[in-house]
Amino acid sequence: MKLMKNMMLATAMIVAAPMALSTPALADEFPLKAGDYTTMTGIYLEDGGTLAYAKYLASEWKKNQDFAKSKGWISDYKIYFNVDARDGEPTMYLTQTYAYWPSAEESEKRNKEWEAFDSRTNAQLDAASGNRAKFRTVKGSMTLQEATVR
Repeated sequence: MKLMKNMMLATAMIVAAPMALSTPALADEFPLKAGDYTTMTGIYLEDGGTLAYAKYLASEWKKNQDFAKSKGWISDYKIYFNVDARDGEPTMYLTQTYAYWPSAEESEKRNKEWEAFDSRTNAQLDAASGNRAKFRTVKGSMTLQEATVR
């Protein structure tokens, strides 16, 4: 729900930005063009948990991202280590890039396709997520929208 709220806020800001300009500037085209969205999720790794999480990312997470990419739901995904993390910052970030937010109807359709793709039950998925809690903590995410100069 928070992700949807953030997406709607980002879209509203992009739409409102040209309107915030003074009247003479409205005659000119806004110099930035809105682009794709990238969601970044901050991950904190417990001491000794890097290898276990890396194995998960290289298998299950990658499989899911490749599926989403094959469906056109995302255009890219990446893993970033925070090399110079300051106190309290995530150890790593996981990103997904996509062109638009799906509608409610499209989200339902995608959920059904995910269920067909991943034959595990919700209880099995919850258990697997709980197992990862032994070596990682998800501390939040943010969504950025690319802006390019026209």
